[in-house]
Amino acid sequence: IVHAHPVALVAFSAVHAVPDTRLFHQARHVCGEAGLAPYALPGSEALGRHIAAAFARGFDCVMLENHGVVTAGGSLTHAFQRFETLEFTAKTLIKAGQLGPVRTLDDARLDLPKAHAGALPAFRPGEPSTREKELRRQLCDFVRRGYHQRLLISTEGSFSARLDDDAFLVTPYQADRAALEPEEIVLVRGGAAEEGKTPSRAARNHRAIYARHPRVGAVVNAYPVNATAFSVTGAALDTRTIPESYLLLRDVARIPFGVQFRDGAELAAAVGPDRPAALLENDGVLIAGKDVLDAFDRLEVLESTAEALINARPVGPLAPMPAGVIDELVRAFP
Repeated sequence: IVHAHPVALVAFSAVHAVPDTRLFHQARHVCGEAGLAPYALPGSEALGRHIAAAFARGFDCVMLENHGVVTAGGSLTHAFQRFETLEFTAKTLIKAGQLGPVRTLDDARLDLPKAHAGALPAFRPGEPSTREKELRRQLCDFVRRGYHQRLLISTEGSFSARLDDDAFLVTPYQADRAALEPEEIVLVRGGAAEEGKTPSRAARNHRAIYARHPRVGAVVNAYPVNATAFSVTGAALDTRTIPESYLLLRDVARIPFGVQFRDGAELAAAVGPDRPAALLENDGVLIAGKDVLDAFDRLEVLESTAEALINARPVGPLAPMPAGVIDELVRAFP
């Protein structure tokens, strides 16, 4: 059991509301539907009975009126993942509410990932090279860094790096991003995964991007709150407001929900060296870079840009740079 008072969920508890986990397929899978328990004195047996009654009705995540949240699971890790995922969902809903109407997923769309969950064939790799060992360490370092910067959460986020023309390393499926170790990283070669390991479900998409774009050396799927807020609304994430943002990100693509659960070709056509950033509707963001550091740098810039654009809303109307300024930037920094 996890009981906590995180700021976004406390905001929901103060208005006696629950976050809609239909915002993300992973949130619905991890948390299910959240319940609401009526107020009772903190620490009292009455409050315990209210929470237990909500669990008995089938909820694993229970909001407490004017208090906080309680989540439960078969292990502490499972309960914590539910708590963290629900807080991420609540934060995204609050940010997205400042941008416009919020889009959630119906049952048919929530079921789409199940058709994408087929396992890759397996192969037995040889002794890893020095470069492979270094890439494994680098991926772990940046995944942990991304987790601590709230760019990923424990249940969501995938990072990969190209090893050679037909092989790449990728984060494993359902591994805790905060504690990832190099030996857990999965080698994918020729469409087959390292024996005894399960790669991220994004591996097929990453492979398609590498195949189409030889200059791409790293790909990341991430869930930074501010950029993800744009992904669940129709609001445009306009990078033509800050020179560095436009130079690093160019125009951010928007990918309709469901494309990421196909063969990867359509996604690979939308993202590449010349258009490295995309919003995946109701599924976070996708970034391509020349290497791991480059991809992570672009991810940080995307999130800081999104946060600045949301913060600008109460300040005044957005004033994008005119076409002439964009042309000057492109000439100066080709």
